[in-house]
Amino acid sequence: MFSPESVIRHQEGIRADVIMPIDVCAPGGSDRTGVAEAVELTTRWAERCREAQTRDDQMLFGIVQGGTFPDLREVSVELITALDFPGYALGGLSVGESKNDMYDTVGHTTTLLPAERPRYLMGVGSPEDLVECVARGIDMFDCVLPTRIARNGALFVRDGRVNVDTARFRSQQTPIEADCDCYTCETFSAGYVHHLFKANELLAYRLATVHNVRSCCVSWRRSGLLSASRVRGVSSGVPCPFRPAG
Repeated sequence: MFSPESVIRHQEGIRADVIMPIDVCAPGGSDRTGVAEAVELTTRWAERCREAQTRDDQMLFGIVQGGTFPDLREVSVELITALDFPGYALGGLSVGESKNDMYDTVGHTTTLLPAERPRYLMGVGSPEDLVECVARGIDMFDCVLPTRIARNGALFVRDGRVNVDTARFRSQQTPIEADCDCYTCETFSAGYVHHLFKANELLAYRLATVHNVRSCCVSWRRSGLLSASRVRGVSSGVPCPFRPAG
């Protein structure tokens, strides 16, 4: 069974650069009472995690909860930032709410967080979400979406997604995306990747994953937001682009 103390102990053991406290992510559609309880317990556990940390070469981020309730987000930000973490994460999003609600919540919450500290959006990672949320002040993401859907044959392209295991790709001798510079597109045809999926070859999952991860990077670069964030970024001890104070 996990506890705030055991979570920190395990993460210190693996020597991660950025470590996270244990928190409560209220399910999508939770009522105000349930979300408020998640904020309260997340805060108490964050305090215990802060006290349990023994290494000074790891950045322990605080996690802001509050669902899509603006006032609960404000309460959570006040409580968590009072603990003076070196970075802050937004939790409790991408759990069933609409995209617009998520973007509104991200935009509202980032304005409340310290400008000189990195902001990390947990569990969000589709190409469109990267662009929308960087524009709203997010610096860091983690998400299984690009690799998970890749293993099911769903690939990101400039106009959205395609399913490479469908019949339309059976005889295609050109890459999945003509202007993509990933290893998959520079080396193999879409028809060959289609064949790998139909044959249940393990290489199919690797090639599809390579393409999707690269596609996410390219979509971010095309937006112009990544280069802009690097220009105005500061180090804060983590190799990621952050914005300066003020």
